[in-house]
Amino acid sequence: MMVHVTDERPVLLVPYVWIGDFVRCHSVVKVLKKRWPHRPVDILSSTLCAPLADYMPDVRRAIIHDIPRRQLAYAEHVRLAKKLKAENYGTALIMSRKWKAALPAYLAGIRERVGFVGEFRYGLLNDVRWGEKKLPRMIDRCAALALPKGAKLPKEWPLPELVIPEDEIAAWRARAGFKNEERPAAALCPGAVGPGKRWPDRHYAELARRLGDEGIAVWIVGGPNEKASAQMICSREDRYVRDFTSNDLRNGILQLAAADVMVSNDSGLLHVAAAIGTPAVGLFGPTSPWHWAPLNPISATIEAPWHKPCRTCNKNDCNDIRHRMTEDVPVDEVFEAALKVIDR
Repeated sequence: MMVHVTDERPVLLVPYVWIGDFVRCHSVVKVLKKRWPHRPVDILSSTLCAPLADYMPDVRRAIIHDIPRRQLAYAEHVRLAKKLKAENYGTALIMSRKWKAALPAYLAGIRERVGFVGEFRYGLLNDVRWGEKKLPRMIDRCAALALPKGAKLPKEWPLPELVIPEDEIAAWRARAGFKNEERPAAALCPGAVGPGKRWPDRHYAELARRLGDEGIAVWIVGGPNEKASAQMICSREDRYVRDFTSNDLRNGILQLAAADVMVSNDSGLLHVAAAIGTPAVGLFGPTSPWHWAPLNPISATIEAPWHKPCRTCNKNDCNDIRHRMTEDVPVDEVFEAALKVIDR
C-alpha cells in the first residue's frame, strides 16, 4: 500500500528589491499557498523591505540580507547561501532575470530553482522557464513561476494584502500625538524613482495648503530621500502639516494605515497603501497604470494629459507614453479626488 507523504519543505521566494515589486510579490505567496498549502513560504528581503513581510499573511519569515548592487560581492552571496542552507528549502523561486539573483540558491544547494532564462543562468537554475517577454505585466511574469511549467495563467491573480494590527496603528497615533485627534488626515508621498514620475514639490505644497484650508491634517510620508521635499511642502506655518519622513519603512506603513487618504506618484508607497486598503489617489505620467498601478483597486488614477505638439519630440500625433510628465497633472484634479475620498 502506497503511503502519501505531505510535502512540507519550505519554499523561498526571491523577489525584486523595490518596495512596490516586493508588495506585488505577495500575490505570488498566495498562489504558492494554494498550490502547496502545507509548505511554509519565506521571502528574501533587504533591510529596507523587511517590515512589509511582517504584515503579509502566509509569509513565515523574512530572510534579511543586504547585497551591494552593481557589485559581484561574491563573499556576501556565500554568507547568504549559508543562511539559506540551514533552512533546508526544497524550492526557490527567483523573480529577477539577473544571474546574481540565482547564485545564493545555487550555492545553498536548494534542490528546485525556478526562474526565467536570462543572463546565462543555465546551471544556476534547473527549472528554466521561457516566454517571459510574452507576458505583458510584471505580476504575470512573477506569479507564473509559482505555477507548474506550462500551466495556463488565470485571468486574475489574488490581490496583495498587508494586514496591520489595530493596536500598532493606535500606538503610532499616540506616539505622534494624534491619540484623540478626530481631524481627517491625508498622507502625501512625493517620492518616486525617476524625475519624470515625480509630481513637483510646488504642486504638493499647493495641495497641502488647500487640504489644510479644508481642516484636513497633512502628513508627508517617505524615506530620507524625500526629506528635502517634505521641508519644502511643510514650509508654510501650519501645525497640521507634518513631516513624517524617516529611514524606517515600518513608520511609513503605519502612517499610511492611519491616514484617511493618500496621494502618491507611481511609487512603492502607492502599492503599500493599496495593499493595506487605504484609499489612494495615484498620479501617472511616463508610466502606464495598466502595467504599473497596484493590483488592488485605488480610489482614483490620474494621468498626465497629452500635449500637442509633444514637448519632447514636437510631434502633433505623439502617442509615446514615455513623453508624458507627471508634473502636468493639475492640482485641481488631485485636490478634488482627495476631497471626494474624505467626504465619503
